[in-house]
Amino acid sequence: MLSQRGELLPHESEQASMLELISQSPAHTRRLGARLGELMRGGELVLLEGDLGAGKTAFTQGIAEGLQVRQVVSSPTFTLLKEYEGRLPLYHFDLYRLDDPLEIVDLGFEEYFSGAGVCVVEWADKAGQFWPPEHLRVHFTTVSETQRRLMLSAAGPRFVELVVALQNSALNADA
Repeated sequence: MLSQRGELLPHESEQASMLELISQSPAHTRRLGARLGELMRGGELVLLEGDLGAGKTAFTQGIAEGLQVRQVVSSPTFTLLKEYEGRLPLYHFDLYRLDDPLEIVDLGFEEYFSGAGVCVVEWADKAGQFWPPEHLRVHFTTVSETQRRLMLSAAGPRFVELVVALQNSALNADA
């Protein structure tokens, strides 16, 4: 459920484990990511899905801002992984060029997913069955040239807590 202003509202059928929102622009998408990054404590896994140009990298740049990463964050399309230092380490994965989901295991990426940093994975649907059971999934859908719909789906108590805190901070900012 969405307000006309694109506020975060709980998804009625999932009792705060799902949250739907509308971003009005790439800058808005980055701000939403930044707020999420500010709420992170380490050990989070964020799985991003959506078409090319839907806002995944902008959202990741926002998370990096919220984690106080000072480097320029760009898509690691040709390297699969970029690491950034901030308040917490940020591990930015891009699986766009992944041919076989088993590559994620062969490359040892699962060690990152249980570490103290924050892992953000673009094109996460390319390795769907290999993710730990607890994570935050964000699916991006293009609504218009500038608007994007983000569906956040939390699996596990820490991620439900993140979604609720993100919703509360957005609602309090509008009050």
